[in-house]
Order: sequence, then C-alpha cells, then structure tokens
Amino acid sequence: MQQEESTQIWTTRFISLFLVNITVFFVFYGLVTTLPLYAIGVLHQTDKEAGLLISSFLLSAIIIRPFSGKLLDVFGKKKLLVLSLVGYFVCTVLYLFIDPFGLLLGLRFIQGIFFSIITTAVSSLAADIVPKNRKGTGLGYFAMSTNLAVVIGPFFGLLIIQYSSFDLLFIVMSICVLVGGLLATSIHTDDLPKPANKVRLTFTISDLLERQALPVAAIASLVAFAYASVLSFLSVYAQQKDLIEVASFFYVVFAASMLITRPYTGKLYDTKGPQYVIIPGIITFAIGLVMLAFVSGPVWFLGSAIFIGFGYGAITTSLLALAMQSTAHNRSGYATATYFTMFDIGIALGSYILGIVAVNAGYSAVYLTGAGVVIVVFIVYLLRLAKIKAKKVVHV
Repeated sequence: MQQEESTQIWTTRFISLFLVNITVFFVFYGLVTTLPLYAIGVLHQTDKEAGLLISSFLLSAIIIRPFSGKLLDVFGKKKLLVLSLVGYFVCTVLYLFIDPFGLLLGLRFIQGIFFSIITTAVSSLAADIVPKNRKGTGLGYFAMSTNLAVVIGPFFGLLIIQYSSFDLLFIVMSICVLVGGLLATSIHTDDLPKPANKVRLTFTISDLLERQALPVAAIASLVAFAYASVLSFLSVYAQQKDLIEVASFFYVVFAASMLITRPYTGKLYDTKGPQYVIIPGIITFAIGLVMLAFVSGPVWFLGSAIFIGFGYGAITTSLLALAMQSTAHNRSGYATATYFTMFDIGIALGSYILGIVAVNAGYSAVYLTGAGVVIVVFIVYLLRLAKIKAKKVVHV
C-alpha cells in the first residue's frame, strides 16, 4: 500500500483538490468575463471603470499573496483553505445585493484576498500530495483543473446572462463555491509535512518571498504579462474583427489544446527535463500571439488558440513545477506564494500597459507586443539554463 501511495497521483484527496480548484477558477473566470458587461449594461459604467473590477481584484491578490505562505504555516493549509472558501462564498453571494459601483469595487478587493489565499493553499497542498518523482506529471494534471475552468467559466457565464439574468449567474456561482468548500473539508492532511517548530505570526523577508523560487517566478511574470493580452482584451478584439460569435469557442479550443497535450508534456518534463517542454512552449506561444495579431477570419482566430493554448499551458505548468522543486519540501507554500505573486503582478502590469498600447496603436499591436515579451522570456530562460549548466546544478 505504501508503494502505491508513493507513486499514485489520482488519489481521493488529489481529485478533491482538483475539483475545489475548478470551483474557485470557475467563479474567477466567469466573473472576469461577465462583470465588465454587468458594470456597463446594468450599472451604467464606462469601459474604463469596468476595467477597474479586474484591477481591484488583482491588487488585493498581489498585496496579500506574499503573506499567504507564512499564514498557511501558522494556521494550517487545510484550515485556511476552508476558511478562505467560506469568505469567497460569502463574497459571491453578496454580488446579488450590492449595486453601488464603489461597493462593488470594494467587494472585488475583498474577494481577491480570499482568492489569493485559496489558490496558494490548494496549489501547495497539491504539490505536497503529488509524489516527488512525478512532480511534473502530477502538477500538470492538477493544472488541467484551471484549464477546464478557463472554458466552463466564460462559457456558462455568458450563456446564463444571454438567456437569463445576472442574478441567476451569481446564484449558480455561489452554489459552485459551496460545493468546493464542502469538498475541501473532506481532504485529510495529517500525513503531510508541517513546520518543525511552532510558527509565530511575524514576517521577515524569507516569509514574504522564497528566494530560491524567485528567478523562475520572475520569468513567469513575463509570461503572465504576455497572457494579459488574451485574458483582458480578447473579447473586445474579437468584436472589432466581427468574430464575437466565435469568441467563446476560442476558449474551448484554447483549453482543449492544453488538456490534450498536458499528459504528454508532464511526462516529458519528468523524463527528459523542463527545457524540453518550456522551449517548445515559448516558441508556440509566440507564434500563436503573432497569428492573433494578424487574424482575418474564424479559422485563423481559432488556429491561434491552438498554439496559445499549448504554449501557455506548457510554460506555466513547467515553471510552477520548477519553482516548487527549487526549494525545500516544507517551503512549498512560500514557493507557491512567490510564484503567484509574480504571476499576478505580470497580469496586472500587462493589463495596464497593453491597454495603453491598445489605445494608441490598436489591438494588433497589443498581440505583437505580447509576442515580443515572449521572445524576451525565451532569451532569459536560455541564459538561466546556461547558468545552471555552468554550475552543474541538477533539478530533481
């Protein structure tokens, strides 16, 4: 039995974590897609003000994320996961009752706090549960939960508001989070690594950032910057190109590309090494963004989703696994927090800076800029790889 536990990935608690992550990101991506429409169509706000709904959410996530690793050690990963899911649930329910736009921004800020803690906790628990010698494969499978949410969140979100109302949308999402919270309570964590000594609620630099994971996290922030072009501007760009009817299918193809290739890239990571996944991923991601910049019809549009889905999925999962493997097992929470802090910063900066590019040069320039940033990622990663080989450091 012990041997099975040391190699098996799809255990009961891994599946529970997988489903918890889907519920959390279902709400995240569903609201990212629909709340701007809610703000403009129901609350009569401008496009610029609607964009603040994403910024306020990410701002709180960026502020809290560095502290989340220490908080997980102090209060326990499972306990903090469940408590944060309760807060996330309450925030989702409150969308039904809050109309003033200022209060809505405040609600988004608070929900971002719970989101940052949940995602750090659930990713850290997944890293603890996955067998060490199957880290790339296991975390690759786990990332598929986020990939699924990328599709079902926007798809069902847009479908519900198209045929019913925003109130029904908020009710469905609230029920989804409630299910996730109930699943989280069933996950046993008694056998997972814990801090050797009682941890005090004080913060030092090492509590806020895991230095060993920082170089990989910095690369991830550049990837996130480029991905912001897709996350923040795709629907508007599709509308300009008269492709709004196939925009929802972009997410389906995008996620399908990640899901189909994920098992193979995870095994390749574990057997050959991360560079055999990351380098093809970078090249493919850049090609997809260039295709999107020059899109002229639905075939080219959906074709770009295939390249972007494979490239983005391969890079981000591999970088997260690298960040986890760069530090001690009992520092997985800190490594996760560092990774996602830098990733959130990349998304936030990308959304802002690329928004300026869009206003001044158009959306084609946005995606070409994103492709340029991915090329920078390629150069930085090659330099890092050369440095590692020079020092003869082997990542296990």
